[in-house]
Amino acid sequence: MPKTFAGLDFGTTNSTLGLASPGGEPRLLPVEGDALTIPSALFFSLEDGETYFGRAAVFEYVDGAEGRFMRALKSILGTSLMEETTQVGRERMTFVDLIGRFLRHLKQQLDQEADRLAGAPGGAAVAADTVVLGRPVHFVDEDEAADRAAQDQLEAAARAQGFRHIEFQFEPVAAALYYERQVTAEELALVVDIGGGTSDFSVVRLSPERSRATDRLSDILASTGVHVGGTDFDRLLSIAAVMPLLGLGSETADGKRRMPVWYFNDMATWHRINTLYTPKIARDIAGLKKEAAEPDKLARFEHMLRHRSGHRLAGAVETAKIALSDAGETLIRLKEAGLLLEAPATRAEFEQATAELVGRIGSAVDHSLAVAGVAPEAVETVILTGGGAQVPAVRAAATSRFPAARIAQSDAFGSVGLGLAIDAARRFA
Repeated sequence: MPKTFAGLDFGTTNSTLGLASPGGEPRLLPVEGDALTIPSALFFSLEDGETYFGRAAVFEYVDGAEGRFMRALKSILGTSLMEETTQVGRERMTFVDLIGRFLRHLKQQLDQEADRLAGAPGGAAVAADTVVLGRPVHFVDEDEAADRAAQDQLEAAARAQGFRHIEFQFEPVAAALYYERQVTAEELALVVDIGGGTSDFSVVRLSPERSRATDRLSDILASTGVHVGGTDFDRLLSIAAVMPLLGLGSETADGKRRMPVWYFNDMATWHRINTLYTPKIARDIAGLKKEAAEPDKLARFEHMLRHRSGHRLAGAVETAKIALSDAGETLIRLKEAGLLLEAPATRAEFEQATAELVGRIGSAVDHSLAVAGVAPEAVETVILTGGGAQVPAVRAAATSRFPAARIAQSDAFGSVGLGLAIDAARRFA
């Protein structure tokens, strides 16, 4: 039986682990119980000393357990935060170590699958120390040094967990490789991958004959990207609808100045929330509350700090964003002991708040065509993947330029991991 190889999609919001043998059908490995995806989240419990991952981490945090919750760590790669340490329980950890802790959890699932298959009839072998890792086209926009550093940091985190043979593939290219399995004739496709932290675009030639080639570099006419993703839409929805309830835009009692903006920006940003949980920030907000014309709003912000409720609020905003994909209006709601936040949100207001992000995605689509040197009418298929592609305004920006093209909705959360596995089987076999 041929050896099986792994592709790992470490996402800003969710992660997957794909497996494939040369010429075989790729599949996703269950990574949390029977689930084929796992939220890219960790919770370090101060109550039992355990580290929880994925849905279990989210549950512990939402349930009010005492500890440290972390999510959207991929967004930190290549930034100055990667050079810092952060307090986790009684120890300080680097962010490379934190990412490595999450990758270790996925590596353990792979090792268990290797042991299971080795003991099964036929004895299939899994190359558990070999992996193709997905990466966005740009971890960091317009900064090649930071982008290289981001890939190096991710590789270092993976290598520290026992992956010895590591290759990288662009995430939209991986999605194209998975889609290509159903192609019956040559076509020119644009892959639009709207992830949690980045949006990536690839113009690729696909065909049954080309799919058998190991080196596909000549078929990739363009791979471009922009650092805009689902968490950015969450942030702007939160700033527009929720943060005014916590004091954003309010004034001091003497009417001479407004509350500083950055506290609210950080509270609305997934990977910045934990940086607010310090004694200094608590003192700052307490001082601002004394000066505020609307101290009740700052009291809510104090509650968020005291009870470390930031990610619970971010989760409520994300839920509302998803709801607005199908509904014209919804309610952002967070209820816990001592606090009730209710903020109505409409799709029109959401689209107004995020118009600049949608515009950047549209411009990035145009840029990908320019790099490829093809006109919009030459694109025969637009392949949509990633959770952010479900947002109606984003979908329209990605597809409106191609009225004659076929729109293919690929597996929103699994196509990249499956494509990485296909790539791994071709590279390593």
